[in-house]
Amino acid sequence: MQLVFRDRRVSIKRAFTTAGALVCAFTVASACSADVKPTPTDGVHSAVVHPDAWPRVKWPFAHDAALEQRVKSLLAKMSDEDKVGQIIQADIASVTPDEVRKYRLGSILAGGNSKPGGKLSGGQAWLELSDAFYHASVDTSDGGLGIPVLFGVDAVHGHNDVVGATIFPQNSALGAMRDPALVAEIAAATAEEARATGINWTFAPTLTVPQDDRWGRAFEGYSEDPAVVASYAAAVVEGLQGKPGSADFLDNAHVIASAKHFVGDGSTKDGKDQGDAEVSEENLRDVASAGYPPAIAAGVQTVMASFSSWNGEKMSGHKGLLTDVLKGRMDFQGFVVGDWNGHGQVPGCTNEDCPQAINAGMDMFMAPDSWRGLYKNTLAEVKSGVIPMSRLDDAVSRILRVKMRLGLFDKGSPSSQISNNPSYALGSPEHRAIARRAVRETLVLLKNHNGILPLNPKQRILVAGDGADNIPKQSGGWTLTWQGTGTTNADFPNGQSIWGGIHEQVVAAGGTAQLSVDGKYTQKPDVAIVVYGENPYAEFQGDIPNLLFSPGDSSNLDMIKRLRAQGIPVVSVFLSGRPLWVNPEINASNAFVAAWLPGSEGGGVADVILRTAAGAINHDFHGKLAYSWPRTAVQTPLNVGQKNYNPQFAFGYGLTYKDKDTLGTLSEVSGVKNSAVAPGLYLQRGKPVTGLTLQLTGADGATLDEVVAPARSRDGSIRLTAIDYQAQEDARRVEWSGAGAASVALHAASKLDQDRQTNGDVLLVTTMKVDALAPGKVSLAVACGAKCGASVPLDATLATLPKGEWLRVGVPLKCFREAGADMTRIDVPFRLQSAAKATLSIARVALGTDVDKLVACPTH
Repeated sequence: MQLVFRDRRVSIKRAFTTAGALVCAFTVASACSADVKPTPTDGVHSAVVHPDAWPRVKWPFAHDAALEQRVKSLLAKMSDEDKVGQIIQADIASVTPDEVRKYRLGSILAGGNSKPGGKLSGGQAWLELSDAFYHASVDTSDGGLGIPVLFGVDAVHGHNDVVGATIFPQNSALGAMRDPALVAEIAAATAEEARATGINWTFAPTLTVPQDDRWGRAFEGYSEDPAVVASYAAAVVEGLQGKPGSADFLDNAHVIASAKHFVGDGSTKDGKDQGDAEVSEENLRDVASAGYPPAIAAGVQTVMASFSSWNGEKMSGHKGLLTDVLKGRMDFQGFVVGDWNGHGQVPGCTNEDCPQAINAGMDMFMAPDSWRGLYKNTLAEVKSGVIPMSRLDDAVSRILRVKMRLGLFDKGSPSSQISNNPSYALGSPEHRAIARRAVRETLVLLKNHNGILPLNPKQRILVAGDGADNIPKQSGGWTLTWQGTGTTNADFPNGQSIWGGIHEQVVAAGGTAQLSVDGKYTQKPDVAIVVYGENPYAEFQGDIPNLLFSPGDSSNLDMIKRLRAQGIPVVSVFLSGRPLWVNPEINASNAFVAAWLPGSEGGGVADVILRTAAGAINHDFHGKLAYSWPRTAVQTPLNVGQKNYNPQFAFGYGLTYKDKDTLGTLSEVSGVKNSAVAPGLYLQRGKPVTGLTLQLTGADGATLDEVVAPARSRDGSIRLTAIDYQAQEDARRVEWSGAGAASVALHAASKLDQDRQTNGDVLLVTTMKVDALAPGKVSLAVACGAKCGASVPLDATLATLPKGEWLRVGVPLKCFREAGADMTRIDVPFRLQSAAKATLSIARVALGTDVDKLVACPTH
């Protein structure tokens, strides 16, 4: 039936009459109570919370006297230093096993770009690293207590950090299945692969409810509908951890789960990552937090606090939500972990000093690269009483309970806990079969004109598009690297591209298949399958100003139209983490399939769109939209149940082969009046983007504003000319005479806040080539107003680059912060200066993570 609730329509089996009942509808029986009181009206902009208005949840573990005595006994032996070490988590790129031993740290993590030895690695390298940190943590030779370390990773769609692992479809795809049982199987397979590499904690499931598809993390959410998210929460938690009370709960094939990000990360204004959720408490409870009661009732052991704010108050410092609601009203008895230096965003805090977060209810700091300073300052604040001992003891006790439930004190090293070969568990045939079935269930058919699908595999089939033979692109962000970039098919030894799956089945059926990225062919095909879509991204790097697909790039549409003009029917297979405005592409295609981000098992696509060799339907379409599809590129936020709801394709839409496609020609008016540029793009095709201008400053100090090529400084010490790179005059050559320090810069009309990007592994990336370079100082700088800025030396790096070759050179943003720049108010995001005689060419300047040459931060 259809239930109208708080202006949101959800599909559930029974009607419930209160907010508490809605979120409790998907929990373990009798584990959640709906006795909520009405939410007092404080206005939408209040950050005051009323715990009694939230659902009451029952923690699924009975009081365990033996466990409590064990925790109490160990806590009594711990020094202040021991306790502070337990509440700090460091990243493997910034900590060694010896430091874990010395500081007695409670946990380590591997961020998206952190790998064993700093390089992509298979299971054995991860297992050896896990063993090394474990042995360091339990070493008591220096008088320590030997408390085993927790090792956490973002295994969010499979064990996606590890070469050879099974990569499952991203969460936005899984929502289209409406299949909690299969989600549980995926979680269990992920846990098994993680434990095979020594990992015992994953930062999953993501229980966000994305409300604005411009958000760069929308693909991490199962659905815009809180009921869909709530229906998956317990399933994925029990898949990862096992069922509370069962023999397999947190055994050697399961891992600690972390429900994230508490709470409201998907409700931020304009879909800004780490932004502010300007919503009422009622909305925060009924929509954003719908997945947490069922997850807690299923025994989730950790909850991760969100980077985001609620009505101006940072979640990492919100005592009302972390302590009064989560730990009090919802009876969460695990521990709360922060997000990557998220505590540093709490007012009055820095990455290295934040007692406010612990006092608000955070139990473990995620302090990847700031942990040393944080340890020192936190220890001092414990000794001075700024952090009460009672709060510290509570946090440490929660962490110890989780470790004991996991059996860390009893089971030995990670390698001794696995009975199977890690290379077998990673990408095992059983796990790949689960992933392939998930791909089949996630595909959503939006158009099937004249029933062109399923295709006869005995035909001559052209497979085109840059997504066809591209496992990284079909997998998306958080795949081997943070942004999912910088990898190739070779890094997925157990994976199969969409082309690979199609080719395999077509050849087996007696047909022919040709791969051609640009759509050109040697022999005219009977039909073309064009695979294209979003390039990989993660977090704020994926934030977009509107829902235009690939603004400024019509290559895919042009290819489809060219093929159609040649009398070739076209099936579009669209790869994306979210719905985007693609009306022109849909109109130009005979059939259109939303394939989302299917992961490593591209053969699942072929299973559905191709008939069997005998001509029968192999697998029908199963997926139904878990996100509303926009009618225009500016139709956002767009969520089922909202006032004047009028999408192009409604929530729940999805054709099957039995359905007659009546879709007519769609409007190709995007609604975008001023095509905004992607955040973090500064120079494109040799020209500054909207809002930025080029400046030349000569050795005499005189600056020319808003220059266009050709141009030269007043004293002639620097000149700018247009050159060809990939198209006519799409790059700029900069020539320095060597008469003194001169620069070319990009000036922003308004201040740029790059604080989020600086907190991650984001780089300032310049696509450039060295034409000539004499010895002398060359630097790259940013500025933040008068007497505010920082520079990084480039001359040593540039001297190593081959002459005349275009390369992407990246400087970590954190280099500029460490050198003194205020990254919250940048007005010059790029200034290239040389005192030497030099000729350098530049085509593009943007923030990114994928480079050919990385510049190291200078040591001070």
